[in-house]
Amino acid sequence: MYESKTRDIKVTVEPSFLENQSSPLEDHYVWAYHITIQNCSDKPVQLMNRYWKIIDARGRVQEVRGAGVVGEQPVLEPGEEYSYTSGCPLETSSGLMLGAYEMATDGGENFDVSVPAFSLDTPNAQHSLH
Repeated sequence: MYESKTRDIKVTVEPSFLENQSSPLEDHYVWAYHITIQNCSDKPVQLMNRYWKIIDARGRVQEVRGAGVVGEQPVLEPGEEYSYTSGCPLETSSGLMLGAYEMATDGGENFDVSVPAFSLDTPNAQHSLH
């Protein structure tokens, strides 16, 4: 499990390899990642946008930007948490992801919350952050 905290917003990530959706002979590897975002502050915040940087074992970089997560822009009241699961395919048996969520306050202030870098490794790979 990977965890970070920015301005009292805690992000936890649990990646898992999806062997049944992967085809190593075809250089196709798929991971799911489960993310929990917890508002530890005393003010409501809304997740507006996401940014992902995905790096495979060959050093190829993909960047993904978009509104919300899994089609939602959740509002988190103080003490609330929001969880979702998404996925990532790669052409290599390992890689890493990191990113940020753009959050907005009721007062119109926007700020970025870091998503911790996390490893995408197959069960036979060394489990270390690249």
